Amino acid sequence: MRRSGAPLVLTRAGVLVASGSLVLVVSGRVLGIPELFVLGAAGLLLVAVAVVLVLRGRSELAVVRTVRPARVHAGTPSRVELAISNRARGTGVARGTGQAGGRSPVVSLHDPVSGTAGATLLVAPLTPGEEVVAAYRLPTDRRGIVRMGPLERSAGDPFGLARRRRLDGPGTELTVLPRVDTIVPLPFTMGTDPLAGAEHPNALGRMGEDFYALRPYVVGDDMRRVHWPSTARSGDLLVRQDEQPWQGRVTVLLDVRQGAADPANFERLVSAVASVVTACRRRGDLVRLVSTAGADTGFVSGHAQLDALMEYLAVVEPSPAGTLARTLASLDAGGGTLVAVIGPVPAGDLDAIVATRTRFGGLTVVHFPGPGPAATIGGAAVRRGHVRVVVVGPEDRFDECWNKMVPAKPGRAW
Repeated sequence: MRRSGAPLVLTRAGVLVASGSLVLVVSGRVLGIPELFVLGAAGLLLVAVAVVLVLRGRSELAVVRTVRPARVHAGTPSRVELAISNRARGTGVARGTGQAGGRSPVVSLHDPVSGTAGATLLVAPLTPGEEVVAAYRLPTDRRGIVRMGPLERSAGDPFGLARRRRLDGPGTELTVLPRVDTIVPLPFTMGTDPLAGAEHPNALGRMGEDFYALRPYVVGDDMRRVHWPSTARSGDLLVRQDEQPWQGRVTVLLDVRQGAADPANFERLVSAVASVVTACRRRGDLVRLVSTAGADTGFVSGHAQLDALMEYLAVVEPSPAGTLARTLASLDAGGGTLVAVIGPVPAGDLDAIVATRTRFGGLTVVHFPGPGPAATIGGAAVRRGHVRVVVVGPEDRFDECWNKMVPAKPGRAW
């Protein structure tokens, strides 16, 4: 870790002793009282000795900070490990101490942690080459970014009158992702999705559900996939190629309009979105996240893209920008399912969301009404069961409400 300057400062006790001793020296001279002068001079000498001890004290400690793990979901424990080693070379026995040369002094380490008072650790003297590991837990009760560092190292004299501080950097970060509940994925939509599988090409030579085509044999193919009747007719080895299972598409809409939900309710909205995204991606669906602030991830098809989506959810906050009507108008038609996660909004906003039903193969509205009464969603689509409504009250658990409304058996719905 790189080090910055190490300024020497007097502690509060050192300042009091130095100022008090100076007053005694002046008083002794003015009043002609030798005892006061001697007492003041002794105090100043003590401060000087403390400063010399701190300046002469050398520390070759190396500190390495590691966050384990570096990305967690809210409520999952994470901690910082500080590996502290003395890199000084032993030089026999130090004069007048009887201790091994290169032995480090008692060092205080303070690691600032955002949102807390930080962590303070005391490191006992270490012999050359010795290493110890200290650890402390990080606050992970809420999503967001927890920043640590730069680490402050300080060492003082035995009297506690002077200290020498040094900053070891750089700092590190912990990403706290939203809490994810275990829920069932959405059923597949009814009918053919013209975009299904567009970003998930068929795998050659892998086991699938339906016969797709025959292709020439390639070195490395499983011989059990050879289609022998066709091979006999053509004279060349032909391998059966099956189509991969059907892949769904899910668009998740998050309402981040400022004032649409109080802070506690907004956290529940974000957690619900993360739960839906995780459940759908676990099944292999393509997932797209859209927010009323204008964010649009596009359809996520890989682990890196999913990580970027979850990191966005870790830091998203209510925004005054954007409108629900503009966001709904920007959603492209093309099949798949729309999941709208909203807070306490007027009934007109709910009707506008239901009106998008004709552009999607399925529509699910997750409504967090907050402390007030839930707005009712009307229309023929709701009465016929073409729109699924999941209402999560202030005292309700999202996973229980979702699993009660969404069938657990996979298949096509509506």
